[in-house]
Amino acid sequence: MPQFTDTSAPGTCIFCRLIAGEIPSAQVYEDAQTVAFMDIGQVTQGHVLVATRRHVPTLLDATPEEAAALMRTAQRVALAARAAFDPAGVMLLQANGAVAGQTVAHLHLHVVPRHAGDGIDFTWPRKNPPASVLEDTAAQLRAALAAR
Repeated sequence: MPQFTDTSAPGTCIFCRLIAGEIPSAQVYEDAQTVAFMDIGQVTQGHVLVATRRHVPTLLDATPEEAAALMRTAQRVALAARAAFDPAGVMLLQANGAVAGQTVAHLHLHVVPRHAGDGIDFTWPRKNPPASVLEDTAAQLRAALAAR
């Protein structure tokens, strides 16, 4: 199985190589903007990666159309997982690049069906700030959104 190691450019990115067909993958779905394929590290049955066709390092670099296409494809895959595996639920995760502790710098979503008793534990350093800090942060984000 390929290792997700070199992500510096579209020519070397493992996801770009998978999308181009240079590396075999169990593809689930494709359209003009996205490709969905089975994750080689199955967390649970039906764990799928949905990636943009264009090499987009992070969500910050995506166009609104690419972000919307990513979500549409993730929903299609989640609905297919419900029909195929009848999971208790589906987790949707987006974390890529060095800042997320990953070596893949290509925008993708993890669609992870959750099955009763599967024991998945996604942990990270959690912070529980007071409500006033949360409201201050929310106000900053609202102002930035309004400015856009």
